[in-house]
Amino acid sequence: MTWKNLQLYHVNVNCRDLDRSLAFYEMLGFEEAIDIAEGDMPGLGLTPGRGRAKLLRLGSDPRGTLIDLLEWKDPPAHGDPYPDLAHVGIGRICMRVKNLDAMVAYLKSEGVRFVDEPVMPGLAGGKQKFCCFYDPDGTVLELMEFYR
Repeated sequence: MTWKNLQLYHVNVNCRDLDRSLAFYEMLGFEEAIDIAEGDMPGLGLTPGRGRAKLLRLGSDPRGTLIDLLEWKDPPAHGDPYPDLAHVGIGRICMRVKNLDAMVAYLKSEGVRFVDEPVMPGLAGGKQKFCCFYDPDGTVLELMEFYR
């Protein structure tokens, strides 16, 4: 069976400090769409499973994909993000951007740490530029600009 109406709703990013991560993602241009007060988080396989979350949106499309920032309270957030981008699982979250160079300069001025400098890979015969950087907990995010 093929699900033709399947869409990506949100991507979950666990964080150690929700307020710190919220400020970081707002700096990138995300806006709060849904505030989930601290409480039980059933259905996620953790007992007792208490946390606090904010779902964030880029742009004004009410059906656009959200980032779900989640700070676990019980059990508390623990561990570290993947040690490198070759690790199995979600390696990075990519966002389209216009004027990547200006965005990179801005983020660097804010002290954001980058994986490497922007590159132009020429994927599928197209013209694009991308670079990866870290959020406050070390989750890798990616910016990509497409050219005609």
